[in-house]
Amino acid sequence: MYWLLILVAVATAISLLVRLSDRYRDLKRENEAYRPNLESLVTTRTHKWDSTPGDPEKSLDITLQAFGDALDLKNAETERHNRRVTAYTIAIARRMDLPKDRILIIARGAFLHDIGNMAIPGNILGKVGRLTEEEMRIMRQHAYTGYKILANIPSLVEASEIVYSHHECFDGSGYPRGLKGEEIPLGARIFALADTLDAMTSDHPHRAAISFDDARKQIEKCSGHQFDPAVVKAFLEMPGSSWPDPDSNV
Repeated sequence: MYWLLILVAVATAISLLVRLSDRYRDLKRENEAYRPNLESLVTTRTHKWDSTPGDPEKSLDITLQAFGDALDLKNAETERHNRRVTAYTIAIARRMDLPKDRILIIARGAFLHDIGNMAIPGNILGKVGRLTEEEMRIMRQHAYTGYKILANIPSLVEASEIVYSHHECFDGSGYPRGLKGEEIPLGARIFALADTLDAMTSDHPHRAAISFDDARKQIEKCSGHQFDPAVVKAFLEMPGSSWPDPDSNV
């Protein structure tokens, strides 16, 4: 049953918290407040799964929403970012004429790209200033952690590869594996551009948003370095009217 998937994933996440976090005591205190809300969330989603027994695709997407909601409980700033960046990723994938089933996989990977942040201590995740070298090392674990959580779910194996690779760069300078070019899954290459677009055009505590046109110019300069030239080309060919409104509830 699909409701078992989220229970397996939650159990995996808790195990990863124990094994991967150098600051487990901090996480334990945070999760004492976090767990009751998560348990309530799982109960609510389970009722929804039970109401759609004949529609596995819909049930899976309810699972994804539960994952997203669980992460939102840890960091409330993520919800609109997840939705925007997923919408941008889908728009670019459609421009590249990818098959519908491939786009669905990529969209799931995009929506869950930061699920590994469940294992990052809140004092690091919400830090406004520059991270220390040790904090950055811990922060960079989220890509692998997210991959491990999702790779245990058969329907999300392909999406988990996008989560694992979403910080890789086309020239090999990214992390965690230093993948280069087509070694990086196409969905991750598309997502990387969409994520940067959203980061540039959204306000942050340490800097204001830039215009969409300015973001396009900066992304074009990074073609072949941070981004796949083919993805950049598709992105630059898209008229402004084809983009979802960043301020809408996408």
